[in-house]
Amino acid sequence: MVPFLRPAPPSLLGLGEELRAIEASGIYTNYGPTNSRFEQAMQESMFRDGGACVTVCNATIGLMMAMRAVIERASARSGKAFDRTERRYALMPSFTFAAAAQAADWIGLTPLFCDIDEADWAASAASEEALIERYGRNIAVIVPYATFGNCIDLARYERLSERTGIPVVVDGAASLGSLDSAGRPFSAHSALPVVFSMHATKTFSTGEGGVIHASDPELIQMLRVMGNFGFGGKRSATMPGLNSKLSEVGALLALSQLRRFESVVTHRETLAETYRDGLPGWIFQELTGTRCAHQFMPMLLPVELRGMRDMIVAQLAERGIGAGTYFSPHVAAQPFFQMNGLAGDLSVTERVAANMLCLPLWTEMSVETVAFVCDALRDICRPFMHRPTVLQELPAGAARTSGRAKAGKAA
Repeated sequence: MVPFLRPAPPSLLGLGEELRAIEASGIYTNYGPTNSRFEQAMQESMFRDGGACVTVCNATIGLMMAMRAVIERASARSGKAFDRTERRYALMPSFTFAAAAQAADWIGLTPLFCDIDEADWAASAASEEALIERYGRNIAVIVPYATFGNCIDLARYERLSERTGIPVVVDGAASLGSLDSAGRPFSAHSALPVVFSMHATKTFSTGEGGVIHASDPELIQMLRVMGNFGFGGKRSATMPGLNSKLSEVGALLALSQLRRFESVVTHRETLAETYRDGLPGWIFQELTGTRCAHQFMPMLLPVELRGMRDMIVAQLAERGIGAGTYFSPHVAAQPFFQMNGLAGDLSVTERVAANMLCLPLWTEMSVETVAFVCDALRDICRPFMHRPTVLQELPAGAARTSGRAKAGKAA
């Protein structure tokens, strides 16, 4: 059996001494000493001392809190209170996980869905600009998504925020370990808050939890206060707040994962390259950084196989191989957000979502297992791959080879 996902958080059984230390301290939460050690270690090793970070109990809560924080700060700077009686939007791609849209809904915003780029599957700049032109004064926050852990151009979003006055929160859920085009950790030197997930299914797997990072220490301190019920004074709320704190046990798991994480990301990168080499003719995501912290292996069906995805997934399952179809349906097509969201033109999103196939990629997986999956997929699809060449009919701009990112493209 080859499951689609196989979580590999650190084993608690090997952390007995450190667990006993937590128990002996009597401190189990509230930004305790283990949590502080983890945040410091993240700053030094993951973000290379660029800015500051704060942990959260999960990334969805982190998105809610970060959106609220940047909106409150933007309102304070403009001298205009946030009008809760007016319909306000959170601009985001529809090709993403539902968490960002749910987070927006929970803080009283309406998700406003934009289209994506044909090649890297991140939010389309042209689509964003069109919606900003139409709804600008009513857009409270922009929430781009680093699709499947692939880096996006944070500098562009900083410029966009400065030009429009709309704050930005980045959904970097699967991006811990990704490196941009200059080889720097994703978000390391950006003032924008980037929310990362440590969910069991992520590459940086602990079970549950998250981290918010920004090069703006004042914003991170604001988020820390908000995450402790808004207590800016002694048990006295000075700002909007909720309980977003990560437990000491959760922080210990994260600290243990961090110690081995470089080898985890490197191995997953090797598995991804094996997939790209083993499946010529398939359409892969254009990588925009020097490294992607792969969660699974996403790709688009070749032209000959359009409309056959359910059959392919079923036949893979018959051979004991799990597969996914992230993100299909995309968020704007999901019932709740059909009623509680608003969308621009989503032509590319519809096409990509309808033809997306995701293959297994997990920490303990071997190169030989990837080869087995590739062999099975080629065998299933061979009867339908009858045209002289698939490459002639790929979408414009799509990644057409098994190679890495285009040289010089910003991330």
